[in-house]
Amino acid sequence: MMSTPKTLAEWLAHAERLHPENIALGLERVREVASRMGLAFACPVFTVAGTNGKGSTCAMLEAVLTHAGYRVGVYTSPHLVDFEERCRVRGQPCDAQTLAAACAAVEQARGGVALTYFEFTTLAILHVLAGAGLDAVVLEVGMGGRLDAVNIIDADCAIITSVDIDHAEFLGATREEIGREKAGILRTGRPAIVSDPVPPQSVIERATAIGADLWLSGRDFNVSGDKQQWAWAGRGRRYSGLAYPALRGANQLVNAAGALAALEALRSRLPVTAQAVRGGMAHVTLPGRFQIVPGKPALVLDVAHNPHAVATLAANLDAMGFYPTTRAVFGAMRDKDLPGILARIDPIIDHWYFTDLPTPRALPAAQLQALWQAQTRRKNVPAECFASPAQALNAAALATEATDRIVVFGSFFTVGGVLRHGVPHLEPGQPVPPPRATPN
Repeated sequence: MMSTPKTLAEWLAHAERLHPENIALGLERVREVASRMGLAFACPVFTVAGTNGKGSTCAMLEAVLTHAGYRVGVYTSPHLVDFEERCRVRGQPCDAQTLAAACAAVEQARGGVALTYFEFTTLAILHVLAGAGLDAVVLEVGMGGRLDAVNIIDADCAIITSVDIDHAEFLGATREEIGREKAGILRTGRPAIVSDPVPPQSVIERATAIGADLWLSGRDFNVSGDKQQWAWAGRGRRYSGLAYPALRGANQLVNAAGALAALEALRSRLPVTAQAVRGGMAHVTLPGRFQIVPGKPALVLDVAHNPHAVATLAANLDAMGFYPTTRAVFGAMRDKDLPGILARIDPIIDHWYFTDLPTPRALPAAQLQALWQAQTRRKNVPAECFASPAQALNAAALATEATDRIVVFGSFFTVGGVLRHGVPHLEPGQPVPPPRATPN
């Protein structure tokens, strides 16, 4: 008989063994365990679903509410380096000991119910957030919406970010099908914020059918601006002269617009000042979302892992200006639309560094390279394979001039693999330096 887990690492290993499938959609099992745990929130809750932009929207909500003086908890997934990143309480990752205790509470309530790793850990994090004495909670929906474990919570405000094709084998092969799944987080009579400027009709139909308070981009809120500043206008309120969000990329204004609409929708319960909006947007941080590491050569980190997100990444790279050579460190899951991803960014990559990733879900680097070679029109572009993202980045750094740039993208595992020992600061033609010592 196995001993009871004690550390967080032991509990996570235990959670991986509980269910034969990584993904098993449906709320019956997780709702039953949550009921046994008495899981409930005494503060307003936001849920955020969508294909792209969820993490950024959650970070913006957290930043503005924190600047307004509220105690905020956030659940996002997956993580880049450490599991503790998934649960943030008052601006800091939850400590491993607290999460381990929460896992023990889930195990005690579970009985014979088989939970997936995601369901087990979601319940543990919800348990932490519900008991943390918070003023507001922001929950990122893991996949889909209707049947995702996070959807056991009846949120006070639901946000749907951009919708595109991803996880097609579970959610459907069209935007309309996927939109229908995302719209499962909407609730009757409660705000439903849709930040996608061209949302699937299925989202609008679902909101109308259940009587949600639908906020549409371009109808109920909108943005305007020039190169220096931007403005947001909603139902009876306007913010003007805003500095652009600290998160880079043109798509971040779409995410910011949705976040501000959600805050306006719950204004009676969580009032925020214009100063909190300005401060929050100016200081929001989120690693791995078009993260540009200062230095020469330039280093760009982005967890883009579907064609829509990679098209945005390519546009953002193009907007950076001219670089003689762009090198790409790329690793990805085998279930992604890899031909679509490669097609969108291949024209701007001058040297590929394909990498293995430490999960069976990943496509090996050699197969990624073969897939790229079969479809690229740029037959003179070199490509290499590596055993890890860190090794791939090191090889790219050794070959890079000061005026060049390196982009690391394709998966949370890819970006996390180069961030494991801290943010790398590159020198031209030099190996990746060891992490900088942190002050005591």
